[in-house]
Amino acid sequence: MTMNGPSRQAWVILIIGVLTQMAATIAIAGPAFLIPYMHSDLGFTLTQAGTVAAAPSFGLILTLIAWGAFADRYGERLAMTLGIGLTAVFSAAAVLVVDSPIWMVLVIAASGAAAASVNSASGRVVMGWFPRHRRGLAMGIRQMSQPLGTSVAAVTIPPIAAAGGFPAYLWYVAAVTGALALICFALVRNPPQQEPTRTEVAVLDRATEPGSPAPAGPVVSRSDPDRPGAASAGEGSGDSASMLNPYRSDSFLWRIHAVSALLVVPQFAFSTYGLVWLIAVHDIGAGTAGAVVATAQIVGALGRMLVGGLSDRVGSRVGLMRIVAIAAVVCVAAIAVLSLKELPVAAAIVFILASAVSVADNGLAFASVAEAAGPRWSGKAMGAQNTGQFVMSALLGPGFGALVTVFGYPLSFGLIALAPLLGIGIIPRRDIDRIT
Repeated sequence: MTMNGPSRQAWVILIIGVLTQMAATIAIAGPAFLIPYMHSDLGFTLTQAGTVAAAPSFGLILTLIAWGAFADRYGERLAMTLGIGLTAVFSAAAVLVVDSPIWMVLVIAASGAAAASVNSASGRVVMGWFPRHRRGLAMGIRQMSQPLGTSVAAVTIPPIAAAGGFPAYLWYVAAVTGALALICFALVRNPPQQEPTRTEVAVLDRATEPGSPAPAGPVVSRSDPDRPGAASAGEGSGDSASMLNPYRSDSFLWRIHAVSALLVVPQFAFSTYGLVWLIAVHDIGAGTAGAVVATAQIVGALGRMLVGGLSDRVGSRVGLMRIVAIAAVVCVAAIAVLSLKELPVAAAIVFILASAVSVADNGLAFASVAEAAGPRWSGKAMGAQNTGQFVMSALLGPGFGALVTVFGYPLSFGLIALAPLLGIGIIPRRDIDRIT
């Protein structure tokens, strides 16, 4: 059978999803680039400035699953439009309380909580519009938006703040997110809804009878495998259990969440402490080290797209995820060894490679979660996926710093390598696809 490519509408949705996620990332990551301005211009203590910088991420963690459930129930278009629109409103409102640390924390946290809608809904809408044999590539491209958004924030926010202070940054975010809210309202379309097959309805009826257990596994869908949101027949496929709770059907989603939380450990160790590792251990100048980190971010973004496309070609998400986990163990171990001696050139090359590997699983995991959750649970499942990763990253910041303080870089990175090593044994043996 000849497999049809994605429609023009699918590519439009993907572009809007990437741009909206970049805008949300600017709102969430932006305050971290303004700590010096809050300290010098607004008179905030470093503790107060750091709390304001962390506030959007805190709000994000609290609402990811709720926004996912909202998207499941009311559709992606409304979730994206409402969430990114509220981000604009709260960012503009923060201008009124810019002199109060307490109110700034509350309003900026509300902005992050609103922006969380994009994390779940944009991934959900992309998965719904692309056929299975292109979802890996689509999610890989979509996952490029966060490092790209961080890069845009790093380039644009400091000069904006230098020219107009913190209020100028807030108006900048309000303008960008407000424009994306209008674009989402005008151009985003919810994926076409598909009716369950007669086999699915029969199984659902049996599953919902009093005293009947939940289905033990996925039911093969005989629907068109090339349509957007359709599962390929014979590939694990769509099931009526997607109308029920997929977390009760099998352990697949729990295992992917656990693996992703483990694989995010080296990712955030590199992104948080990579700059200081290059400077302190290998005596690389601050400017050069910054260029190495920026290069690693770009290579990592491209790697997400390439690995996602490769998963479409080989027909397996979890198989590639296992390879990525093995590569992560090797790369983190190499970083630990390089921490023993000053080797700046080798350190820069291996750091770029290790950083790219550490983020390569991201699109694979989100595609797997959305497919296994099914259309009625994918928003909540992707919200849970994001929540676990953000919580782990929040713990890793002070945790890895404490490890380095006590044990030094070589042993600390050696311990970090245990996370992807444990993840290898948790990765499921095969994909499950419940999208119909």
